[in-house]
Amino acid sequence: MRIQRVQVDHYRIPLPVVLSDSTHGDMSHFGLATVRVLTDDGIEGIGYSYVVGDIGGGALHAMLAQDLAPVLPGRDSDDRERIWHELWWRVHFVGRGGLASFALAAVDVALWDAAAKQASKPWWKLLGGWRKPVPAYAGGIDLQFPLDRLLHQADGFRDAGFRAIKMKVGRPPYKEDADRALAMRAHLGDGFPLMADANMQWLPHQAIQAARALSDADLYWIEEPTIPDDYAAHARIAREGGLPVATGENLHSIHEFEHMLDLGEVAFPEPDLVTLGGVTPWLKVAHMCEARNLPVTTHGVHDLHVHLLAAVPNASYLEVHGFGLERFMEEPLAVRDGTVLPPERPGHGVGLLWDRLEPHRRSPSVVLTRD
Repeated sequence: MRIQRVQVDHYRIPLPVVLSDSTHGDMSHFGLATVRVLTDDGIEGIGYSYVVGDIGGGALHAMLAQDLAPVLPGRDSDDRERIWHELWWRVHFVGRGGLASFALAAVDVALWDAAAKQASKPWWKLLGGWRKPVPAYAGGIDLQFPLDRLLHQADGFRDAGFRAIKMKVGRPPYKEDADRALAMRAHLGDGFPLMADANMQWLPHQAIQAARALSDADLYWIEEPTIPDDYAAHARIAREGGLPVATGENLHSIHEFEHMLDLGEVAFPEPDLVTLGGVTPWLKVAHMCEARNLPVTTHGVHDLHVHLLAAVPNASYLEVHGFGLERFMEEPLAVRDGTVLPPERPGHGVGLLWDRLEPHRRSPSVVLTRD
């Protein structure tokens, strides 16, 4: 399949409610960049990537429109691995991760979507076909919620079908985090999986103290207790803090994951296909984890990640994230008794309602065609 046309767009999506964590503060919007690839046999692959609060959204759109998309017209859309590496090295001097990975992800997702549609298969089947219901947790972004609102949100998650919940921690006094986590534990009952996410808030010694303070809440994991780059600190936190550690959403290459897995003693590696650069590197990280007898969990973009977790044998939880596109999708995912089944539609199955997105446009469409 030859690529005939590529369209790049950029939107600023309002959140239904203001969300909060220890790193980004209050969040009212997120940025969305989309890539549509049309092949010569009429198949359209759709890819997208996101940024918090639309910080960097304009730069993401510019990199896609000016540096990556112009390479695509005329190329064989099945050459995903070749295209991915070519684009990686095309922007490596200013990239090698970071914004370049976010841009690569949108292109890579579009190409994989086109491939699965061409094969008339859903992503999960094309990518591995392990196929089982994927356990899902509700990813609360709720650090500044008053306790009564936090507990009310938990009730809403349970009513929606979730059987696992994540809350935010990272308030300055550890005791306040511990009190909130204990209140959640009492509210949810024993045995209900409860995760906590610090969003890189602590220095290593603070993370150890916080983990110890949170231990009575029987947490399933403590997520991102310190900066993602300090792999040795994660090992120390896991050993001395006494809680399983989840991290990885802020890593941007397979090489960073390899170092983390070798040095960090991380119990729950957490690749995000957007921050990592797409489906192509995500699968490599998942198999890297499998080779180390580790599960793989996810962060964000749950409508895409559900397929990836259904494709590999070492899947853990799917995070159903607060940055959702449900209002702009034809058929949003449904959570039933704590699990999600990936769609059976060809491709990733995400049909976006472009007319609903249009009022949130931030940049004019950029369209490139084959000569």
